[in-house]
Amino acid sequence: MSRNTVFNPARRQRGVVLFIALIVLVAMTLAGLAMFRSVSTGVVIAGNLTFKQAATNAADRGVEAGRAWLTAQVPANLQNTALPGFYSDWGATFDPTTFDWVTNGILVTSDDGGGNEVRYVIHRLCSTANQSVNAPSQQCVTLNSSGAGGSKGGGAYGQLPLSNTIQAYFRITARTVGPKNTVSYVQTIIF
Repeated sequence: MSRNTVFNPARRQRGVVLFIALIVLVAMTLAGLAMFRSVSTGVVIAGNLTFKQAATNAADRGVEAGRAWLTAQVPANLQNTALPGFYSDWGATFDPTTFDWVTNGILVTSDDGGGNEVRYVIHRLCSTANQSVNAPSQQCVTLNSSGAGGSKGGGAYGQLPLSNTIQAYFRITARTVGPKNTVSYVQTIIF
């Protein structure tokens, strides 16, 4: 046998290992890119959820401001729709997403330190605006309660019980606009 015809397996495999290594390197690079993209998408989603939660928490300031405004009013004022941010009917067509908050909402804060703008409106839960809760044609969501010191409907020591007072319910709707166009609405009903 001549030297030229000798079978040398190591000589035939030159370059095959390099080719396989390049294929493995490309596959690992693609897997790394897919993992990076998946992780960064998760971070964006978590960030958006954080902004939404912060905006919802900030809306509590609007609810509290509306509650404070209500408790400072005399009952006669709560029949008048002419007050800014207050409606003496339940607003059957009220839609918070299409409502003009800038013109008709009460601004609580333009920046709460977290970039959130908070506004609120209040609706008295009655069917007819500008009428007393006791008006004959008025329909309200109400709570009947005995007056202070009353006997809760029973006679006490030979006196008639105190007359009941009728208290209307109110709906406070707060809207928060935050960073990255985050919008959150919170509603609460109080009496």
